[in-house]
Amino acid sequence: MSVRYYEAVGRRKTSTARVRLYPGTGKILVNDKELEEYFPRLRDRRHLLEPLEATNTRESFNITVLVNGGGIAGQAGAVRHGIARALVVADENLRQRLRRGGFLTRDARAKERKKYGLKRARKAPQYTKR
Repeated sequence: MSVRYYEAVGRRKTSTARVRLYPGTGKILVNDKELEEYFPRLRDRRHLLEPLEATNTRESFNITVLVNGGGIAGQAGAVRHGIARALVVADENLRQRLRRGGFLTRDARAKERKKYGLKRARKAPQYTKR
């Protein structure tokens, strides 16, 4: 029995993306919308396509993504992480190249919580001497 698709989960900030790679021609659907429609900013689109460009598999797979939580930039990072992990499931030989590019490491940076007595996480009220 052959595998119909390769699946992986990617995460970034509070976003989660479930990515499926199908053998195909390079068509990408995010939440049932075209890539350009869901991610209108070119920077976000380039960011999530980086693992495909690094492995020269841009035209080898059709990709469907279900992403939720967080904002647009966080979702793009989650999709990028999911694509990289799915590529490893599809072909184990790509692991070293993706690891070297930093695509398999989950970006753990998230918003720091606000502390009491402060205006934000670290910004203190203005100090007055007298």
